[in-house]
Amino acid sequence: MLGTEKLYTAEQTRALDHCAIHGHGVPGITLMSRAADAAFQALVDTWPEPEHVQVLCGTGNNGGDGFLIADLAHKRGIPTTVLQLGDADKIGGDALLAREQALANGVDIRAFADTPVMSIGVIVDAMLGTGLGGDVRGEYREAIGDINASGTAVLAVDIPSGLCSDSGRVLGVAVRADVTVTFIGLKRGLFTGEAGDYTGAVQFTDLAVPPQVYGTVATDCSRLELEPLLEALPARPANAHKGLYGTVLVIGGDEGMAGAAALAGEAALRCGAGLVRVATRPAHVAALVARTPEVMPRGVDSGPELEPLLESADVLVVGPGLGQSDWSEYLLQMAAASGKPMVLDADGLNLLAAGRISGEQRRDNWVLTPHPGEAARLLQCSNAEIQADRFAAVRALQQRYGGVVLLKGSGSLIADSDEVVVSDYGNPGMASGGMGDVLSGVIGSLLAQHLPPLRATALGVCLHGAAADIAADEGQRGLLASDLIPEMRALLG
Repeated sequence: MLGTEKLYTAEQTRALDHCAIHGHGVPGITLMSRAADAAFQALVDTWPEPEHVQVLCGTGNNGGDGFLIADLAHKRGIPTTVLQLGDADKIGGDALLAREQALANGVDIRAFADTPVMSIGVIVDAMLGTGLGGDVRGEYREAIGDINASGTAVLAVDIPSGLCSDSGRVLGVAVRADVTVTFIGLKRGLFTGEAGDYTGAVQFTDLAVPPQVYGTVATDCSRLELEPLLEALPARPANAHKGLYGTVLVIGGDEGMAGAAALAGEAALRCGAGLVRVATRPAHVAALVARTPEVMPRGVDSGPELEPLLESADVLVVGPGLGQSDWSEYLLQMAAASGKPMVLDADGLNLLAAGRISGEQRRDNWVLTPHPGEAARLLQCSNAEIQADRFAAVRALQQRYGGVVLLKGSGSLIADSDEVVVSDYGNPGMASGGMGDVLSGVIGSLLAQHLPPLRATALGVCLHGAAADIAADEGQRGLLASDLIPEMRALLG
């Protein structure tokens, strides 16, 4: 598995929990106590002397964690109140044991309906956990609104209530936490979709379950880290020459869109490709030479002009500024017919979605890089449907089109036929033109340097996002795609 941290669905996490309890003899109340200890420690580490701790508890095991957190705060001498949501008579199992322990130790437990959410200290969200199956309703919806309106620090237990742990989608409303402490298995929904606006800092504890537990539940999803990907890049030998690192051909830059092709070409060079050429409109050649003479632009109007460029290329990057004109379609058709490994982006994807690529539309040697809107066109559905379950969407795209698919956005997802990996690098400053053009050039460059498609795409996405995070130290607003290029070069070393 390419990622360093396995990610799980809610069902898979429950299977881990079940295996720990029934397969390895760890009592459920012990796991609950460990979860409470970890969450309370995170609370006092983040807010060392809270004026008050208010814990909102549901009727399931998430609420059980909350009762024990309240008990720990009460024992520490912190003024503590529990607000109970749902019918307390329906609480059973380990959660009931936890509630009885809190009551026996003098914790103040009140009905949510009778007690306002306070605007002091720290609020602990232990309401809904991972078991939520539909939109939040009733008093839970009201409580989430009160928490978010309180202006108070919030710690979420396992996952912010209302956030889908499988997809990262908000189920109507969700708690906006400052810190989320999650247990046993990292939930995949914490790292994509809308999650970034709700989780705050994510902390994980495995609750000291036996390591063998993790071998009993299979997952095909993991979270990426940049450093191991960089460490896997081979060092360059002393006698290195440009022929070792491949030739990238960027195809794009229709009228008025020369900058997109220029950005992709420059990014490909700065990330280590041996040679980069750009096939573009003849009128753009002078501008590209002036910006980056090393990209070797060539004006192309006809097939005979493009053919030698295709023949000499190892990897094609098709789409930056390509447009959807007859010229655009003609170049795309020739690129597709060449059979060369290809990164397909932007209008290249839109032309693919429109059925404008003749022949086989499922390939093993291309990387598709859609944002949600382009993904919706490729799957003939709505943007909302893509974002409702990004994991299902990226798998559907890969099954339909083959190769490697990158679904861009907050928490980018990358899929091949075997696995899905998640990159949560990046920031809102990246919501500006040209970012995707730079990324397509980076991925093309890494492919030309002989990285396998999944690894090249994973490294490219992490590198791109991490560079944006560094560049954003000077501010997110006004962040330009070209600001990332020197940061990526520095990270690559």
